[in-house]
Amino acid sequence: MSHSKADNAAPEKKPTEDEQPRSAREIRLVMIGLVVTMLLAMLDGLIVGTAMPTIVGELGGAEHLSWVVTSYTLATAASTPIWGKLGDLYGRKGTFLTSIVIFLAGSALSGLSQDMTELIGFRALQGLGAGGLMVGVMSIMGALVPPRDRGKYQGMFAAVMALATIGGPLVGGFITDHLNWRWTFYINLPLGAVALAVVVITLKLPKVRSTARIDYLGALLLTTGITALTLITTWGGQEYAWGSKQVLGLSALAAATLIGFCYVEQRVEEPMLPLSLFKNLNFTLVSIIGFVVGFVMFGSTVFLPLYQQTVQGASATNSGLLLMPMMFGMLVISLVVGQAVTKTGKYRIYPIIGTVVMTAGMLLLSTLSTDTSGFTSACWMVVLGAGMGFLMQITMLVAQNSVELKDMGVASSTATLFRTIGGSFGVALFGALFNSRVTETMKERLGSAGGAGGSQGGDPAQLSPAALKALPAPVQDAYHHAVANGMHTVFLWGAAVAVISVAAAVFMREVPLRGAGAPPADGKGGEGGEAGKGTAADNVEAVAI
Repeated sequence: MSHSKADNAAPEKKPTEDEQPRSAREIRLVMIGLVVTMLLAMLDGLIVGTAMPTIVGELGGAEHLSWVVTSYTLATAASTPIWGKLGDLYGRKGTFLTSIVIFLAGSALSGLSQDMTELIGFRALQGLGAGGLMVGVMSIMGALVPPRDRGKYQGMFAAVMALATIGGPLVGGFITDHLNWRWTFYINLPLGAVALAVVVITLKLPKVRSTARIDYLGALLLTTGITALTLITTWGGQEYAWGSKQVLGLSALAAATLIGFCYVEQRVEEPMLPLSLFKNLNFTLVSIIGFVVGFVMFGSTVFLPLYQQTVQGASATNSGLLLMPMMFGMLVISLVVGQAVTKTGKYRIYPIIGTVVMTAGMLLLSTLSTDTSGFTSACWMVVLGAGMGFLMQITMLVAQNSVELKDMGVASSTATLFRTIGGSFGVALFGALFNSRVTETMKERLGSAGGAGGSQGGDPAQLSPAALKALPAPVQDAYHHAVANGMHTVFLWGAAVAVISVAAAVFMREVPLRGAGAPPADGKGGEGGEAGKGTAADNVEAVAI
């Protein structure tokens, strides 16, 4: 009955790019290009991060070091929703290939940089392309593979994530030590060439032409708001105090532009991000869950290696290996859940289990102390990883299943954006809590000298493992306790935030997963059936290549 209602709301039209039947062979071939592209997107930051000390040593400009990362992050976050909308309007294949080319051009130019200013600018160009990589992968997969069948392939993406997290620092370290830091950028070129060739040859989609006008004002307002939010989380508590005029000014700018964006989106013919999507309960709830997953995941991956290196004495050389227990839990559960969804078509129980397990993992990690063994901490990391494994692909699947096929790109980019913004907030909040708790503990144990790094100068929350070993034994002991206390605070607050995702998962509805080319399963306006109804995207014409 729900299908007939949807059919009445959307008369049969000429098949669009998302409604063409796909053979299993075509999907498998396309997946090769998508997997390589996803590897590109995830490896870049991890590889480059390892080489940064060497880059600064050669190019100078250490005072601008943070902007090498910030320019890339800003461009990626700001362009993500724009890439998604362009794919919906003008075809996913063309926009996806364009994003790959821009990313590779930025990579090549970054490798050729002669000073820090050039590197920052070219990293921004690279980030502009990177914003379309993940969105392109997810929206193309959403167009080719029906939601119920997507579990067959999601294990590949989980494996790529684990491989990138573990292998990125290893590859970056090897390239920096045995080749040249410039190859941390050049290595993207052969991988990107493979991805381009595979996608061009194997992905057969109709060319899409749209008469809709691009929402330039909405794009400008959204880009400004996202940029301001990213700068707040990057600078707050680091470059500037949270109560500084810079941070407060950025906060006011973010609030004003995002309010203006919401006003504009309700009045333009083809909005950059249709707010009607959020009338869909499931779409709104998985956006919240995605934000929390990003918050927990990025915060954890930043601070767990710090604890393992400083308190447990783990080697920093193979830092990617320190996160292997968490990645293992994530990979195994993601594979199991994907197959279960494909077999049963049911998914609502997995976000509930995942958010509960993720919260439990954060609570267990909040018990880390100076006496916690490496085996115990690894077990708690597996629990956290398992919780995220229930959620990583399910959140994208539910978001895509909740909208009309013509809005697949917007749904994918929105889900990606919420996870990205959540990660930025997670790192910023966790960093502020950690630094405050470490400084406080050092002062308690060492007196006023503890606040100055144990009479050594510098921020006590920023001591490297090498610098720590050079300090007197009492200072080392105090710092170990300070880091353990900082971890307790970080993960306890992280668990409190994770509870929000539990509540969101409980209220999620079990909407049947649609097959290829079908409308959202329940056909209701509140569940995606009328999201974007009556927009200029109805004027899209599909022309076979």
